[in-house]
Amino acid sequence: MPFVPDIRSALVHAPVAAMIVDRDGVVTWANQACATLLAEPDPDALRLSLFYVRFGEDDAETLRKVFDHFFASPVDMREPWTRQFVANGADGSRPVVAATLTPVADEDGSRAVVYLRNLTREATAERRFTQMFESMPLGAVVVDGHGCIAQANAVLASQFGWSIEAMIGQPLSMLLPERYHEAHAQELAAFVARPYARILGLDRDLTALHCSGREFPVEIALTRLETIGQPLFMAIVSDVSHRRRAERALQQTNAQLEEFTYVASHDLRSPLRGIGDLVSWIREDLGEALGAQAIPPEVAHNFDRITQRIERCEQMIDDLLHYARAGVRDPDLHQLDPRELVEEALAMTAIPEGFVVELDVHGAPLTAPRAPLATSLRNLIANAVKHHGGPRGSIRISARDEGRFCVFTVEDDGQGIPTGSEDRIFKLFHRASPGTDGDGVGLALTRRMINAHGGMVTVQAKGPLGGARFEVHWPRILLLEGEDD
Repeated sequence: MPFVPDIRSALVHAPVAAMIVDRDGVVTWANQACATLLAEPDPDALRLSLFYVRFGEDDAETLRKVFDHFFASPVDMREPWTRQFVANGADGSRPVVAATLTPVADEDGSRAVVYLRNLTREATAERRFTQMFESMPLGAVVVDGHGCIAQANAVLASQFGWSIEAMIGQPLSMLLPERYHEAHAQELAAFVARPYARILGLDRDLTALHCSGREFPVEIALTRLETIGQPLFMAIVSDVSHRRRAERALQQTNAQLEEFTYVASHDLRSPLRGIGDLVSWIREDLGEALGAQAIPPEVAHNFDRITQRIERCEQMIDDLLHYARAGVRDPDLHQLDPRELVEEALAMTAIPEGFVVELDVHGAPLTAPRAPLATSLRNLIANAVKHHGGPRGSIRISARDEGRFCVFTVEDDGQGIPTGSEDRIFKLFHRASPGTDGDGVGLALTRRMINAHGGMVTVQAKGPLGGARFEVHWPRILLLEGEDD
């Protein structure tokens, strides 16, 4: 039979595993690649063995039926046949293989060639992808080149109210409102022609369609999956309903607060000015009535006290307006050096001669708005002086990088704050030290500015120096969305 040596010569050094079997499933020849795949020392170990014993019981039975049908057919009607199985290696390994049975046009058609392609890596990668796909905390869907759903995870099914089975094979447009269908078809065609990773819904409102007919806001990340066959694309769907509601609520709250403060300032300033004018007139009338006699000291003192109270009320109105505006994020970003920022804040703060300031500032430059960060640091430094409790003292200012934040610390060796009041001192119109000047807006304003820009401020009642210790976590790395979402 001259054809057999020709086949052997062609397959002996082939990179794909190959063997020749007869109609009973007995291996008559195998190449080295086949021996390596099945963990045998050499091809001779496979010769005259039964092909079926290399597989599990169910797979072996399937192969027997395939062989029976294959060899029962006329030689000229035999067609290649491929199916995936799990083989049993001699060393206990269980490689996933694609077995392809092909005819050999010999004189009696009693033999066939079996090719075994190792799919273990592909199967492992596919299994890992499926595990990650199913365990993702976001909705995920795989779409084929025709725009039909090929795979969906449980989170996506929960988001849209459909079962996974009901979505498979359906067009992706079933998850979109009808008004988007035409544009979706055009975008999908453009994406298939030129796929690149992208995110939809960041710069415009994008909604998806629940099975109940209700729409909800989403953001969608698109990417291409590298496959041998038809093109596949994966979409990650984020339901941003809660975030959008929070954003709207925050916007409404800020708008209402700003509106209230403007109205309050207008309605309060007018009567305050009227009171101030009345006090001035009364003082003038009293002076004219007394003539050459001076106004009694106690009366003049009370007039001065009234004037001071009016000025303080006007200052409180101004502070309230500043507090309202502090809730708006400043879009004017700069490259800031932490040390220069701290030195600038110190230069603009009145530090008494009896105070010593220690700097321990490290960290890389950060991208942030200058005004709110500088104002926050200046307020904390001034606060350390004002509430210190003594004519002399020490203030330590430090900065370090911690994850995506730059952490600024301002601490002193003063009297600190009462334990248990760590949160209360940040409330509007609350004064940490009742005996000091001010109306209790500084720390509230500072926290509002820091929070509005995605940071946070905390306080330790008694720090390492003995006094209060404030820490400001300011974002060093800007997120795509607001850091406080």
